[in-house]
Amino acid sequence: MDWGAFGETFVTLVVIMDPPGAAPIFLTLTGAMSPRERRLAAVRAAGAAAGLVLLFAVLGDVLLRYLDVSLDSLSIAGGLLLLLLSLEMLRGVDFPVGGSVDVALVPLATPLVAGPGAIATAMVLSREHDSTEGRLAVLLGILAAVAVVGLTLLLADRLARLLPQTAVHFLTRVLGLLLAAIGVELIANGVRGLAG
Repeated sequence: MDWGAFGETFVTLVVIMDPPGAAPIFLTLTGAMSPRERRLAAVRAAGAAAGLVLLFAVLGDVLLRYLDVSLDSLSIAGGLLLLLLSLEMLRGVDFPVGGSVDVALVPLATPLVAGPGAIATAMVLSREHDSTEGRLAVLLGILAAVAVVGLTLLLADRLARLLPQTAVHFLTRVLGLLLAAIGVELIANGVRGLAG
């Protein structure tokens, strides 16, 4: 196996996916869930993110070309979605749990964990390491990075038990502001890419 490609993929994706940054947002979005539901949401979010990044690593170029969508357009769409979510967090809107809404898939799995940055990185690294060993190493690096995210989200449940409700409400507002900044950055990067 190509350990260099594995290491490059793993480290790059862990930095982009930012597990410590995703954990508080995960706690906010799953605040009304029971501990068991929160654990299941963490597993679903990690599984969906892994599936999405792996799909784009293997078929990303073909898929985007078929849909006639650029990576920059995908970045803008992800940024807009994060902006909408951040506005709800800033206003203190409770996130719906159950029914047809699954926060583990949107916005946790995508665009937060498996966002345009992670998707683009997976596509680029897959192109760079186009041998069989290289591709396998990239795919295993993706799985390892998402496993770190999943483990972080699972451990976030313990943190939730230690935080008082007022601290969670305060963090929700602060994280809403940070999430808005991430959304604006995604939009700005997409616009720069389309303009350039």
